[in-house]
Amino acid sequence: MSGSFAGLSLDDSRVMGVVNVTPDSFSDGGEAFALEAAVERGRELIALGADILDIGGESTRPGASPVSVDEEIDRVVPVISELKKLGSLLSIDTRHSEVMKAAVYAGADIINDVSALEGDPDAMVSASELGVPVILMHMRGQPNTMQHDPYYDDATGEVRDYLAGRVQACLEAGIPADNIAVDPGIGFGKTAGHNLQILNRIDEIVGIGRPVVLGVSRKSFVGKITGEEDPKKRLPGSIAAALAAHAKGARIFRVHDVSETVQALKVIDAIRREGL
Repeated sequence: MSGSFAGLSLDDSRVMGVVNVTPDSFSDGGEAFALEAAVERGRELIALGADILDIGGESTRPGASPVSVDEEIDRVVPVISELKKLGSLLSIDTRHSEVMKAAVYAGADIINDVSALEGDPDAMVSASELGVPVILMHMRGQPNTMQHDPYYDDATGEVRDYLAGRVQACLEAGIPADNIAVDPGIGFGKTAGHNLQILNRIDEIVGIGRPVVLGVSRKSFVGKITGEEDPKKRLPGSIAAALAAHAKGARIFRVHDVSETVQALKVIDAIRREGL
């Protein structure tokens, strides 16, 4: 789909580079935990072509334990304040309304919530009042339990209907449609089979009418398919999944390997434009 999100045209694909300010994220935990390392990571990702930097202070990998709001704020706000000086578009990856407010006040441009503004009773009101774009992600359960035998009658249909409902809830709360994107939450309360079903029918998620953000980078389903146990060695499979979703309308990709993904997407966008 074309259109725009957070001031970015979606005529071509956009890449969100991951800056995890955590000690325990699944593929890069601890690498950018210190302030200086996180800022340097962000600077590097901008140079490699990231359109958005997605900054998170709480790991939401399967089995992760929550951190306190104060600790999350202490992790992300200094990083956001420094990276904002570089002029980059920044998103805050959080479920907590107080973190959303602190991050936006520090310079974050987008709220990226894995709980689709349901994880905190004040999140919807806070997001509406802050007036920044939001990314609504589907997650069944909580990070520490979400992979304990998740079940769906129709994974794609249920995710689609849930996200459509959350979009409607945002509209009713006063968040403009142009400020809303959706994310099917690959790997969040889903088996490898569920992830593949959703990716195969992601055009149904696109059909909600809001930009689709997709995070398939280094995910465990790629490892299950390929037998690659090291998340950092799953780049080819990650790009394959991203390109398959791109063919059906996804346009924003949250990734760890920015340079390689940017190159792949530039080629597929150029090929697609020849058919327009």
